[in-house]
Amino acid sequence: SVLTVSAGQPVKDSLQILWIGNSYTIYNDLPSMVTKLAAEQGLKLAATRFLKGGEHLSGHYANPALIKALKKGGWDYVVLQEFSTGPAQSTREVIADTYHYAHLLDSLAHDGSPSCHVIFYMTWGHKAGNAHNKSQLDPAYPLDENYTDFQAHLRLSYLEMTYDNKAWCAPVGIAWQDIRTHHPDINLYAPDGYHPSLAGSYLAAHTFVATLLRKRYTTRLYYNLLAPRANILCKAAQNAVLNNKQLLFY
Repeated sequence: SVLTVSAGQPVKDSLQILWIGNSYTIYNDLPSMVTKLAAEQGLKLAATRFLKGGEHLSGHYANPALIKALKKGGWDYVVLQEFSTGPAQSTREVIADTYHYAHLLDSLAHDGSPSCHVIFYMTWGHKAGNAHNKSQLDPAYPLDENYTDFQAHLRLSYLEMTYDNKAWCAPVGIAWQDIRTHHPDINLYAPDGYHPSLAGSYLAAHTFVATLLRKRYTTRLYYNLLAPRANILCKAAQNAVLNNKQLLFY
């Protein structure tokens, strides 16, 4: 069943953020991490979650409770996260299965909350290429067989969704690739090779905070990570946002 957790009675001046996604958002409770890191910077958020492990945007679109919540409105931010391999499939499949439902959910979000910002959650490539290919009956898609190609496809798809819907993008995948390239000693993956480790979720959380703030900041919330490592992750997240603003905000 879909896991929905309301923030309860929000602080009067808090901004309402609706998270729509799957296990990449569930792991390490990313919404709570973002809320705490944002509060440290003086930004008050109240999070509501529509999260289900393994879910696609198409599955979320079929959830009447989510549709009702979007139509009711009152959202300042709506986060959309597709299944990890969805935006890295063939162009035909991405258009039919991802772009289509991204646009439908974006439209519903703005129908209910005309001034809201939809934020596409750009995810990351699996550690060694598509970890699900070997378990699928269909022939594996060759352009996601290694991390680099997988990540490039995710980046393009999420930036296109952002552009097509005149939305925002939290470029977690860009920050992730930066860390993999320049700090390979920092393991961003859980043991399965695709879900996020604590460090991976921490990087994602700072990418969202940087997306919301669009400015540099420092943090003292390290989530049991060593301070130098946490600061590397925080800086990489900010660089991913601030060095790509022309691609991320419409």
